Amino acid sequence: MNTSEKPAEMSTWHLVGLVSSFTDISLDDNGCKVLPGCKTMSIPKSQNADQARMNRISDLDDQVLVFKFKGFIHAIDNQCPHSSFPLKQGNVFDIEDLGNPNGAGIRCFRHGWRFDLFTGKADRGNHELNLWDIKLRDPLTSENGDVTTISDKEVWVRRAVQS
Repeated sequence: MNTSEKPAEMSTWHLVGLVSSFTDISLDDNGCKVLPGCKTMSIPKSQNADQARMNRISDLDDQVLVFKFKGFIHAIDNQCPHSSFPLKQGNVFDIEDLGNPNGAGIRCFRHGWRFDLFTGKADRGNHELNLWDIKLRDPLTSENGDVTTISDKEVWVRRAVQS
């Protein structure tokens, strides 16, 4: 099998890196700022591959924001659904006070709206954060072509399938 090609069932999935490449932002001293420990990628909604390759400047609504908080990988739209501000400039926080000990939220830097990272629900209004599907897979090869150990996983994301 050619390891440079994605399996057919993964065609809508996008590789964003190894789990070990994400710094857990809950361990930083900067108030859980997303920016230092995140990856943003442009994944256009259009399925036209030629258009995606030519798109050097991406629209904010085409960007996925991927980061690790308290051991969980999160993938969300980088655009705040309330103010269209980039969420990579926001802060991630615990929401244990809402009754979920594993809960986490993200606060938009611009207007302070907060969104649950597991449900997408906003703390006010009818706006909802778009959550992406995440799949962790055993890597086939390392970046230098060697077979890797299974102690690390690849992080794949895709836009959530609408029901």
